[in-house]
Amino acid sequence: MKFISACIATFVLITCFNISLKAQQQPRIPEASSTQTIIQDFGLGKITLTYSRPNVKDRKIFGGIQPFGQVWRTGANWATTISFTEEVLVEGNKVPAGTYSLFTIPGEKEWTVILNKTVKQWGAYDYKQEDDLVRFKVPMIALKEKRETFTVAFANVNTKNADLYLLWGYTAIAIKLQTNDNAKILANIDKLMMSAKKPYFNAIQYYYENDQDLNKALKWVYEAQKAEPKAPWFKLWEARILLKQGKKDAAIKAAKQGIAYAESANDDEYVRLNQGVLDQATKQ
Repeated sequence: MKFISACIATFVLITCFNISLKAQQQPRIPEASSTQTIIQDFGLGKITLTYSRPNVKDRKIFGGIQPFGQVWRTGANWATTISFTEEVLVEGNKVPAGTYSLFTIPGEKEWTVILNKTVKQWGAYDYKQEDDLVRFKVPMIALKEKRETFTVAFANVNTKNADLYLLWGYTAIAIKLQTNDNAKILANIDKLMMSAKKPYFNAIQYYYENDQDLNKALKWVYEAQKAEPKAPWFKLWEARILLKQGKKDAAIKAAKQGIAYAESANDDEYVRLNQGVLDQATKQ
């Protein structure tokens, strides 16, 4: 019986492998407009955007093959989709977590941007305005250099803000995104600080970069230094916080200590970073 069971298992395994191999070897034809998915961490969540990328091919794009004033799928093939795992603000409009179609209406001087609640639409043929979640206008940006392939990209990303760029031909637009989860992040930090393994570095960095309680952040620096008294990274944050508080002399002292610790550890990166704070402090 064991021999028979082993034979059956082997047969099933080989059959599944052959089916998988055949599936991989199925002939295919590439799409003229390639598909791309980009994922961007943003605040506590993620943004996922999937779109198809047509090329200019010596054509006049906006005001040509894509007329001004008409709804555009914002790419090729299926309408572009954008997903948020957390609530965000898109050009000041509150957008709940979810997946939406991203349509646009190109204009000569400004574009209308649309988040539509109906996803999986081929082109804009079945687009219905009554299914819009939000629509807003953004200015058109003229590019000096041609972007042959339609490109969507995130830029200027931090824990609170990001810009979503759409670029094609000599035209671009920028859409401003904001997170609205500062209260959640602060609550998460408080919870994590009650655990055995406290995330000092990330908590200090978040408080510093997002203009939170600097005295609290400095207290964490000193607590972290008890375990790592010669860590140049904590001296760096000590110096940065002190300088931001206007305590120049104390910041200079901390930065110099950070440089000494980094040199002792042959850590060129933190020599440079501490030196940067020292240079900034001595110029004030």
